[in-house]
Parts: sequence; C-alpha cells; structure tokens
Amino acid sequence: MSHPSGSPESFPRVDRLLRRAEFLRVQREGKRVQTPHFVVMVLPAAHQRMGVTVTRRVAGSVGRNRVKRLAREVFRRDRSLFPPRCDLVLVARAGADRLDYAALRSELVQVRAAMTRAVARAGSAGRDEAPP
Repeated sequence: MSHPSGSPESFPRVDRLLRRAEFLRVQREGKRVQTPHFVVMVLPAAHQRMGVTVTRRVAGSVGRNRVKRLAREVFRRDRSLFPPRCDLVLVARAGADRLDYAALRSELVQVRAAMTRAVARAGSAGRDEAPP
C-alpha cells in the first residue's frame, strides 16, 4: 500500500534527481566521498534530493535496477543518513549488486560524517569565491 503524499516515508518526484543535467552538475561541482561499493557526490542545494547511477559494468539490468531500488529505499526510509539541503548522486561500483538492504545502509552510515564534512567544505568554498 502506498503512503499518502507528504508522508515521511514517501519519495515524491521533487525528492529525486531526474534530469541528466542535474546529475552532471552534482558530479562536476559536488564533493566526493568513497565507500567500498559507491562513490557519493554531495552538493549543497535548496532541497534534499537523490539520484542513483549504475553502469552496465556493475551488473545486468536486473542487478542495476535492484541497486537503484535499494539505494532509494535507504534514502526514503532514513533521510537523516544524508546531509539536509543537498543534492546527492550515488554511483555504484563493482560488487554493489551483491549488497542487501542492511549492508547498503550500513555502508552509508559509516560515511555519514564524511558526507557532512564534504557539504561543509563545499559550502565554505562557495562563499570564498568571487561571483562570476
């Protein structure tokens, strides 16, 4: 059964990175944090959103979709693992298709502090630069 709109466990379109340009911007300008199975890119933004990228080198179509589904579920269920007001892109690495929900969540819990530090560095770097 689906959750009503606005429920803390929902994952509406406004919480997702949908366009290629959004993914590329986070990948180009964001700070990177690496885990054994993911590269997490974090960029300060107005709203907390997430996107997942899984290439064919990681797994076949079933495995790629499973990784994306599990990552979205971790984000949907426990947003506190991720920095608030940030765009996040998770890029899966080899072996990510063999993770279960608990292992994926545990991996992201371990890098929570690093993600928060990356956001702080990105935010302070943006204030020091001269406007274009």
